[in-house]
Amino acid sequence: MHRIAFVIQRYGEEVMGGSELHCRLVAERLARRGYDCTVFTTTAQDYITWKNEYPPGDSFLNQVMIRRFPIERERNIEEFNHYSDWIFHNSHSHEDEQRWMEQQGPYSPQLVEALAKNQGDYDAFIFFTYLYFNTYWGLKVVSRPKALVPTAHDEPALYLDIMKEVFNSPDAFVFNTLAEKRMLTKLFELQDKYQDIVGVGVDLPEAIPDWNSMRLKYGLFRPFVLYAGRIEPGKGCQELVDYFLEFVRQNPDIELILIGKKLMDLPHHPQVRYLGFVSPEDKNALMKHALVTIHPSHFESLCMAALESLALGTPILIQEKTEPLRDHCLQGQAGLYFANQQEFVQALELLVTENRLRQRLGENGQRYVAQNYSWEVVLAKYDKIIEYLASRD
Repeated sequence: MHRIAFVIQRYGEEVMGGSELHCRLVAERLARRGYDCTVFTTTAQDYITWKNEYPPGDSFLNQVMIRRFPIERERNIEEFNHYSDWIFHNSHSHEDEQRWMEQQGPYSPQLVEALAKNQGDYDAFIFFTYLYFNTYWGLKVVSRPKALVPTAHDEPALYLDIMKEVFNSPDAFVFNTLAEKRMLTKLFELQDKYQDIVGVGVDLPEAIPDWNSMRLKYGLFRPFVLYAGRIEPGKGCQELVDYFLEFVRQNPDIELILIGKKLMDLPHHPQVRYLGFVSPEDKNALMKHALVTIHPSHFESLCMAALESLALGTPILIQEKTEPLRDHCLQGQAGLYFANQQEFVQALELLVTENRLRQRLGENGQRYVAQNYSWEVVLAKYDKIIEYLASRD
């Protein structure tokens, strides 16, 4: 079976970012399928500072070899944000953009050197996420057949000139959604490259905790809507909270439950409740019994939480500007979307009061995920991509 190298900025059971978890799920399932999988990554856990936390060297996790390399320069996020603001709004040179990429990080020249030195040991490389230092320089030094899983959304960094180098290099592109493919094929010359819309698989849980015990455990005695993920303004959570507080003026019996890593303050309000981190089993139970899950981010390339919700039969409410999520709603007939506070309030009122609509959207969502994002479908597409890459050797 083929030897596959994955390249990702962070990796591990403790790392729950979207593209990082996406990479781990794909690598582990391909390893179970018989592929010899190795991940080239860094010793960082935190994407803000890139602080060295894992030990460098080789280890194994769920049949996948992990090769970790140290970060040589941590990131000062305030300095980086200031530099980003300048480079996105002013004339600058190619060297300025490469300096931006070094500040973006994770700055690990040893990882890049290892890719160049050891590339002959692998039949194909799969890079996850277009945005980071390890992808930009890794694609340059690896001459073996390679694919990129861009996990891209419409953001200023995508329009830097150096991104033309990133998107010119791979032999194949693995998109999350049709919306992502539409956007990237408008921006870059990809016509002669292998392309497929793949995404990530979603597992239906084998067992969900008893709901009566769950209600007692978390004190859930009223109907609720759910947000699951990083709780920060960049994910649209401030907008979500502000809009929900307007919604509860007319709907005093509905709670907003938030789970995940909290990176912003939340209001002291009886109908806004933060439960912290919960187990995967508890998360599934909360998703299944929520009236609706809300996904307010303006920037997503797929949104695994939305697919997990749909797989459990719970409809979604999403930000209209987020085209991949809007496609989930429209193609799957599985949710509603909003563009402003008034539309949020109206859409959420419709979803929480119309039981038949909510049930129909949930059923549609389950079919949509089964047809497009089951692991059987996703892994069959990866088989074809790997065979294509190996044939170019």
